[in-house]
Amino acid sequence: MLKVLKFGGTSVGTLDRIQNVAEIIKKIKDEGHNVIAVVSAMSGETNKLIEYAEHYTKSPVANEMDMLLSSGERVTSALLSIALNAQGYKATSMSGRQAGIVTDNAHTKARIESIDTANMKNALNDGNIIIVAGFQGIAEDGRVSTLGRGGSDLTAVAIAGAIEADVCEIYTDVDGIYTTDPRIEPKAKKLEKISYDEMLELASLGAKVLQNRSVEMAKKLNVNLVSRSSFTPEVEGTLITKEENIMEQPVVSGIALDKNQVRVGMYGVTDRPGIASAIFTALADANINVDMIVQTVGVDGKTDLDFTIPTTDWETCKKVMEKFKSEAENIDYNETICKVSIVGVGMKSHTGVASKAFTALASENINIRIISTSEIKISMIIEEKYAELAVRALHDAYELDK
Repeated sequence: MLKVLKFGGTSVGTLDRIQNVAEIIKKIKDEGHNVIAVVSAMSGETNKLIEYAEHYTKSPVANEMDMLLSSGERVTSALLSIALNAQGYKATSMSGRQAGIVTDNAHTKARIESIDTANMKNALNDGNIIIVAGFQGIAEDGRVSTLGRGGSDLTAVAIAGAIEADVCEIYTDVDGIYTTDPRIEPKAKKLEKISYDEMLELASLGAKVLQNRSVEMAKKLNVNLVSRSSFTPEVEGTLITKEENIMEQPVVSGIALDKNQVRVGMYGVTDRPGIASAIFTALADANINVDMIVQTVGVDGKTDLDFTIPTTDWETCKKVMEKFKSEAENIDYNETICKVSIVGVGMKSHTGVASKAFTALASENINIRIISTSEIKISMIIEEKYAELAVRALHDAYELDK
């Protein structure tokens, strides 16, 4: 088998941890597999480099930042290669350019355009373990480029897709995807398999294990992704794959919690055509990500509008809403809320999934403020003080500990 492995910043955070990663790679190599490992910078290194640049200016030139930041991953890839060579294993490190990764010219947030795998294939044929510096490529303008936050995951998935690897294993400090956050619900179970779409929903709903962009790319390139831990490599991780590869599709796979939410309420808005369009266009123009929207039309021709935004967009949102002050009797904000969501591909073919969620929350006297649904998820806005209780109640209701 050809395995692409990716090791994040905490997995390569110290020299001892890099040695630990070398042990994982040696074991896989000894089992007869070919290995391409993609590495992040040692944890904290990228931030340190950003601080160095900001010593001179808060807005350094983008392509110089790429030159600077891409060095972090190159250090790790060389060190890991040196560690493996020192133990008698044939390894070679590669920068993004040497691995054939070509990106567009959007420095600091480049997108991968193509990968020429010839160099990697030659190195594998020569019996090498390849260690690729993640998060980087070569831009069309010939300069080094970086892929933005979570870029090493993207590097790994893109390489796995391009070279048609059997699997792409993403090693972090968590040993897989759980039915919910085990810190909230100790009875949370690790999932053996989950579909790309469910993973995308859980990731966007606040489950911090894998980044959305890498899961989206894995889905597009049909790469089997495994989430596992470099601290307990003997533990099987969770396979993220296409729906057809999952025989027993659970109705609900997981419960996600997102406390990073603010509810914005506009009350007594004159109900005229185009008012909602004007408000949401203004929010979109300010790059504010509106999540859930509820509109209630009263009998007096007035309408109430409720929507949620990420807490990080709150200040910007206030500025935008100033423009619409005259349109409403009252605009208020509530940050003591959270969003709790249930996700599962089995919802498509089962009835009564929503009513079970509402019943579970009602039995704990938890009031639901806003509900939104899609084919495979139901999200509810509730008061933040009930967050953990709601997660546990829903986890019980769908018997996710079974």
